[in-house]
Amino acid sequence: MFLFARPESLLLALALDAVFGDPEALNRRQLHPIQLIGRVIAWADARFNLESDTPGRRRNRGAWTIAALLLAALIFGHLIQEVLLALPLGWLWLALVMSTLIAQRSLYDHVAAVASGLETGGIGGGRLAVSRIVGRDPEALDQAGVSRAAIESLAENFSDGVVAPVFWAALFGLPGLLAYKVINTADSMIGHKTPRHLQFGWAAARLDDLLNLVPARLSGLIVCLAAMLLPGANPRSAWRAMRRDANKHRSPNAGWPEAAFAGALGLAIAGPRVYHGKLVEDHWMNDGGRPHAAAPDIRLALRLFVRACIVQAALLIALIWLFD
Repeated sequence: MFLFARPESLLLALALDAVFGDPEALNRRQLHPIQLIGRVIAWADARFNLESDTPGRRRNRGAWTIAALLLAALIFGHLIQEVLLALPLGWLWLALVMSTLIAQRSLYDHVAAVASGLETGGIGGGRLAVSRIVGRDPEALDQAGVSRAAIESLAENFSDGVVAPVFWAALFGLPGLLAYKVINTADSMIGHKTPRHLQFGWAAARLDDLLNLVPARLSGLIVCLAAMLLPGANPRSAWRAMRRDANKHRSPNAGWPEAAFAGALGLAIAGPRVYHGKLVEDHWMNDGGRPHAAAPDIRLALRLFVRACIVQAALLIALIWLFD
């Protein structure tokens, strides 16, 4: 049995997000749930992360902040879900809300923009587009670097932005989905190893790692299955690369989808790269694969991503049929 009593809402949310993406009106008015969550996190960072505090106090304040945000997300998510389900066609309204917290369409569009940038504007167009989705210095990237960065972002965010939200929503409904997005957003904003956030963001980073342990590995498996449906992709290589290289990644989770994508596409991604002017030494995912990626590889990765989203939906349908 699903702990979440209305899995049909989650299925519809996946379909709505895949077809329509994020409502533009919410983005224009700064009312998208992620934007609102970001404002709360930014306020907490400014209010409680004080330069005058000791490192220990900053870490404690960060931990209490994350605990409060997590509790608020669970309570708020539960209240919204109960109110929506009490309405006529409540499962439909719940699906609409849940769809705003899943990132299939927006992720596809942002990565496709990098391929389009390279195809129409050359290296300059690719660098501009990739700067919107990665934190590394785009001026330090050649065409292969831009292409690899786009594919890495697609792979990692398939786990963080698609599989993990669906995983926690399938278990706990909107409360689980909202709680995950709060922690994931906090990690992206304050979970960095910078002087300001090394201590205050410690709890956010560790909790995000914990919440992504299962979804990251599940996402790698889904990519391997999806590679079976895509001519030109290699599911066996995806599986081998994931088993061999995933644990070598500097992140405990990102290596699983990245290695699976890299193996399926015959590419080597990740590896040494520059973030904020500093070289980050990292292992290659699918070490020995082709490092010279280009726009056609991004297009192939996007086709693999679409099939991975379909496989995830099919698995969800199968679980509903088996256990509901």
